[in-house]
Parts: sequence; C-alpha cells; structure tokens
Amino acid sequence: MFTTTIAGSLPKPAWLAEPEKLWAPWRLSGADLEQGKRDAALLWIKLQEDAGIDIVTDGEQFRTHFVHGFLEHIEGIDWQKKTRMGIRDNRYVVDVPTVTAPVSRPRPVHSDEVRFTRAHATRGLKCTLPGPMTICDTIADAHYGRRADMAMAFAEILNQEARELEALGADLIQFDEPAFNAFMDDVNDWGIAALERAAEGLRCKTAVHICYGYGIKANIDWKESLGSEWRQYEAIFPAINASRIGQVSLECANSRVPLSLIGLLPDKEVMVGVIDVATGAVETPEQVLATIEAALPFVDKERLLPCTNCGLAPLPRAVAEGKLAALGAGAALARARHGG
Repeated sequence: MFTTTIAGSLPKPAWLAEPEKLWAPWRLSGADLEQGKRDAALLWIKLQEDAGIDIVTDGEQFRTHFVHGFLEHIEGIDWQKKTRMGIRDNRYVVDVPTVTAPVSRPRPVHSDEVRFTRAHATRGLKCTLPGPMTICDTIADAHYGRRADMAMAFAEILNQEARELEALGADLIQFDEPAFNAFMDDVNDWGIAALERAAEGLRCKTAVHICYGYGIKANIDWKESLGSEWRQYEAIFPAINASRIGQVSLECANSRVPLSLIGLLPDKEVMVGVIDVATGAVETPEQVLATIEAALPFVDKERLLPCTNCGLAPLPRAVAEGKLAALGAGAALARARHGG
C-alpha cells in the first residue's frame, strides 16, 4: 500500500555533468564517461532505496535528455538538419533535428543500462521511455507528413525496445507524455492509439507520465497562464482510463489541478505527485501525507502510488535527496495511519 516511486530523472553528480542544468554536456569522455554514468546510477539507486522508494529508476544518469537519449540511437533522423520549431504548443521555440527518412532502431538502446541497474537494484525497477506523441513534438518531420503517422512509426520501435527491457527484468515500463497536456484533441484522436501500440504485448506493468513539466521558467510561466484551475487532465483521462495502460502519473503537489479529476481514472493505479519539482523547498513528511490524504477521497488507497510531480533533474542534488527522503517518510506515515 502507498508504494512509492519517482517520475524518472534525478540530478547528475557535478563530476558527470554541470549541475542544475538540463541538456548539460558530459564532463567525461570515452571509458571514463561510461564508468561515470554507471557510478552515478549506483549512487542514486542506493539513495532511493535508503529513502524508502519502492520502485526505483536509474535517475536517467545515462542520458543527456529524456527524449534525445533514446532518439540519438535511431536511424532516419538527420541531426545536422536543424529545424526551428515550437515545442509543447509553442511554449518554447528551439532548433531541433529532423526526420528525413523512415525511422528504425538498428540495435537496442537502453539494454546495457537496464542489465546494470537490474543487477544492483534490490527493489522494483522502473524504466522510462519517451512517448510517441512527445517524440513527435520534440523533433521535426520532413518525411511522414502527418504527426499521427510519425507517432505510429516511433511506437513500433518503442515497442521493440520496451519488450527487450521487460525481458531484462524491468518491473514497470513508463512512457513519458508531457505533450498530452498540450494537445488534448490529438491525444483522443491518435495519441492513445500510438501509446497502446508502444506498450503492446507487455506483461509487466505499464504507465504513462503526464505532467506540467520540469521546474524551468518556460513551464512555470505557462502554468501561471492557466488560471485558477488546471483542467487539462479532464479532457484526456476518460480515454486513458479506457486504454490498456495500467498506471497514470499526474501532478498534485502545489498544483492547481482539481484532485477530483483523479476520479476519472477508476480502473487505473494512480501515481499521485506529492513532491513539487518547481521549488527548492524540501517538503516535510507531514506535507507529503497531507497531499496523499487529499487524494484519497478520489482513489482507493490500494491504487495510490505516491510519486514526484515530474523529474528532479534540474534541482540541486541535496534538494533532490531531501525530497526523496520526504517522499519515503510521508508514505510511511500514510501506511501507519491508513493501514498496510
């Protein structure tokens, strides 16, 4: 009961990459870099388990970015052909690589990483992959012509990857889909179908992570424009509840999401975000407990998994460690009060 997990990413140690920065370049190279990534993953597995996190991740220590860490191994993408593109419905505009040919996955992407983390994690292991819609909102298309078609092509290769990660011991495959909160009509038209294709045939637990983004300025400014209530989930939760995906992650801590929207997911396990990733303030266990209890009227306690709102990658390491400890301790308080 109240099984704890995190959305995925954790800060990279200062010796591996520049701290408190997304897209930070590596500070090591060659064999030293590969060893450094493994050392960083070991460190965070240990810290998560010490904090009482039940389903751990590698903290995305092997990737520079949650989407591009996968895409850089995919053929059909021209990394030299940059296209200026608005991301997340023009929340920010950047130069992105371009799909110029049919995409394919010539070899496994994250298999070696999962072999390593599975050998060292003593608890449940979550592996995260970018979702098809979010991939399509992160790179430009000069081949397929329709985002829906490109999403299905990526869903095929994501499914190949996910099946291999499951075979290597992943207990949970999570697809990260922040774009779901920006393109609600597309979610219902083709986003769910692409997500289900990516997860097709998996026997392990599956999840979709839908958040309001990292605690960076572009996302914070966008959230300030959304008014007194954030109701994006309302437009997509019914279709997600009807899907074959088993778990849904949503942002609850210090957010303006009406918690009653959780009631639109009666058939899912719900990862309730109880840790705010947009502040350096570390929650107390009592604050985590309060967020859990605020969600309980809308989700059975057996289906509630306390989680972080989003990734912790841009935060200082000490802050992330404190938030992990608060998450574990707050869930323990909830178990003591509500049984289990």
